[in-house]
Amino acid sequence: MELAAIYHRPESEDAFLHSDGRLYLRLRTKKADAQKVYLIGGDPYLFTVDNWWREQRPMQRVAQTLTHDYWEITVEPPHHRWQYGFVLESQTDTLFFGDRGAFPVSERVLTYANYYFRLPYLHAIDAYRAPTWASDTRWYQIFPERFANGNPSLSPTDVRDWSQESPTTSAFYGGDLQGIIDHLDYLAELGINGLYLTPVFKAPSNHKYDTEDYFTIDPHFGDDETFQRFVDEAHHRGMRIMLDAVFNHIGDRSPQWQDVLQHEEKSRFKDWFHIESFPVQTGVNGNIENEPTLSFDTFAFTTHMPKLNTANPEVQDYLISIATYWIEKFGIDAWRLDVANEVDHHFWKKMKTALTAIKPDIYILGEIWHSAQRWLEGDEFHATMNYPYIETINDYFIDKSIDEATLISGLNTQLMMYRKDTTAVMFNMLDSHDTARVLSRMANDKQRLKQLLAFLFLQKGTPCLYYGTEVGLDGFNDPDCRKCMIWDEQAQDKDLLAFTKNILSFRKQYNHLIQTGHLTWLDTPNELIGFTLKDEANQLTALFNRSPETRRYQQTAALKEARPIIGHFETTTSHIQLQANDFIVLEQSL
Repeated sequence: MELAAIYHRPESEDAFLHSDGRLYLRLRTKKADAQKVYLIGGDPYLFTVDNWWREQRPMQRVAQTLTHDYWEITVEPPHHRWQYGFVLESQTDTLFFGDRGAFPVSERVLTYANYYFRLPYLHAIDAYRAPTWASDTRWYQIFPERFANGNPSLSPTDVRDWSQESPTTSAFYGGDLQGIIDHLDYLAELGINGLYLTPVFKAPSNHKYDTEDYFTIDPHFGDDETFQRFVDEAHHRGMRIMLDAVFNHIGDRSPQWQDVLQHEEKSRFKDWFHIESFPVQTGVNGNIENEPTLSFDTFAFTTHMPKLNTANPEVQDYLISIATYWIEKFGIDAWRLDVANEVDHHFWKKMKTALTAIKPDIYILGEIWHSAQRWLEGDEFHATMNYPYIETINDYFIDKSIDEATLISGLNTQLMMYRKDTTAVMFNMLDSHDTARVLSRMANDKQRLKQLLAFLFLQKGTPCLYYGTEVGLDGFNDPDCRKCMIWDEQAQDKDLLAFTKNILSFRKQYNHLIQTGHLTWLDTPNELIGFTLKDEANQLTALFNRSPETRRYQQTAALKEARPIIGHFETTTSHIQLQANDFIVLEQSL
C-alpha cells in the first residue's frame, strides 16, 4: 500500500463529535489501494480487560477523488473516551495504522496501547456546534442600494432613475431599507427565509464597505426606527437577518483615521492601524492609490480603506461592541464577516465568545475564498462562503472546463474537508456582488440557469440566491453585477420566477434528506452527471445533462418505480433520456 497517502488527524474533520452525539472517524487512503478498512477501538482503561483490540469493525468508503479514498465509521463511546487504530487490507498487504504510523499487523502491534490514536475525553463543550436554524435556511442576498427605492426623500441629490442599465462604480439609484420592507411579502412568497444584506452602515460609497460609522444606519438607507421595523417585519415572516461587518478595515472618513491624518504620530488612534511610516496623507510618502508603495496597510492597495490592527485591545473592544450592539438592540440573527481571512485568529476567537454569550444561536459566516479548516474548528466561525465548492460546480456547468470525474473529485474533496455539521451550514451561492452573474456567464441561456439552480439546491449546505436571479437580472463583473432590481413585471421573466419558487419549495420540503442523506455518485456517460441522496426511508436520484445533445441513462427496476419531482425526462423500456441542458430529480420510498 502507498503509506504516504494514508492520513488521519484526531480532533479534526477526521475525528469529531456530531450533533447527533456520535463520534465520526475518517481515514484517507490512496485511491483504489486499500480494499477493506477496519476500525479497532474502545475505552483506553479497558484495553487489556475487555481485549477489544481483537474486534475489527468494517468502515465504509464514503467518498472518492481522483487521488484518494475516504473511509468513515461512527461509534458511541460509552464512557466518553476512545482509543483507536485502523487495519487496512489490500490485495498484497495488511497494515495497522495508528498514532505512531503504519506497521505490519501482529499481536504485538495490536496489543501495544501506545500505537493507537487517543481521544482522552470527549467534552461536549469542545464539539463544533452550529445554530440549528442555519442548516434549514434559504438565503437571499440584497445589495440595498440597488434593490428598491421605498423612500425617495432619502435619496442622494445625484440619484439616477431606476433602470437596468449598467451602472458606474460611483452611481446612486436610491435603494433603501423601506424598499426592502415593501417587498418582504414578495420574498416570503418566493420561499426565502434568510436575508443577507451587504453593509448598511454610514459610508460615502454605494457599496458601504468603506465604513464611516458602524453605529449609524446610512442616512440614504433610513434610520434606527426603519431598521428595527425591517427586522421585526422580517422576523414576523419567519426570516432571519444577516448583516455584513467590515472589521478588516475601516473607511478613510472614519473619525479614527481622520484623527491620524490630522495628528500623524501624535494621534491617539495611530496604533489602531498598521502604519510603517508617517506621513500617511494621500499623495505623499508613497501613498498613491492602488500602488504597492503605501506607508500603511490597507485593503488591497486602496488608501480609502486603511487596515485595522485587530491585535490592539482597544480595537478589539471597539469592534466587539459593534457586533454585540446590533444583536442586543435590534435582534439581528447573523454576521457575515468581510475579508475574514486577513484578520487574526485570536480576535475572531474572542469575538465568537462575546457573540455567543449574548446570543447562543447567532450564525457567524466568514468571507473566505479558499479552503478554511483553520477558521471552522468551532471557536471562530460556523461557516464560510463556500467558493471552492461552488466554483467547482461553475467550472462544470458554466465554463465546461472540467469533466464529471473532476467535478466529483473536487466536490468530494471539499465535503471531506469539514465536519458534517459544518458542511450543513456552509454558504452556497452561485454569484454575488463580487462576481459576474451566472446568467451572463451562460450567455443568458435560462435553461442552463435552471439546471444550475437545481444542482445548487440539491447540495449540502445553505443555498443563497443573489437578488434578481429569479427574474432574469444579468450583469458581468463589478459594477455591472450590481444593476437595479427588476420590479417592472412586464420586464420580469415570469417563467424563471415560477421555476425559482418551485425549486425553493422543493428545497424546503427535502432539506433534511439533502443535508443528512448519504451521497452516492452514479456511473454516467460523458456530460451526464448523476447522484443519489439516501436516508432510511427515501431516496432522491438526480440526473443532469450539460450536453447540447440528448443523453441516456440506464433505467433500473428501482428507477422505474421512482416518482419525478422536478425537471423533465423521457423514458424508453431501458433508458431515461434527458434533452440538452435538462435535468430530472426522482423520489422513491425505500
